[in-house]
Amino acid sequence: MDDEAHYRALERIYRNAPTNRYYEPTIRVSHAASEIRIHIRPDFHHAAGAVHGSVYFKLLDDTGFFASNSLLRDYFVMTSNYTTHLLRPIAEGLLLAKGRVVNAGRRQFVAESQLFDHTGTLLAHGIGTFIRSKHELASSAGFAG
Repeated sequence: MDDEAHYRALERIYRNAPTNRYYEPTIRVSHAASEIRIHIRPDFHHAAGAVHGSVYFKLLDDTGFFASNSLLRDYFVMTSNYTTHLLRPIAEGLLLAKGRVVNAGRRQFVAESQLFDHTGTLLAHGIGTFIRSKHELASSAGFAG
């Protein structure tokens, strides 16, 4: 499988994940990077009327995860740890998360992610460590096509 086929297969895995039926994100994976977009809906809000921090975390972690997995062909990575910094609330519009690998080893990857609104304002950022798991990519729904 060449690079582009690998990236598209990772995108299919993401779209086929049951949790993403709820969030309805779009994803783009490239070498050591990924981007995810989600349109905000009122059911993402907490009691104060802004997007819940769990949505921020999901986007930051997911982009770091897929940026890391773009470098690993045979197995899933797993999040080992993730630190999130929430900077600004948002209640409507588009969320855009961008992740990139900043250090890659044989079994461990470090990725940084940023979350923006539709105007490019930074809403949150984070950094995580992702490690090679024992779960084969080929066993996942949608990986082969």
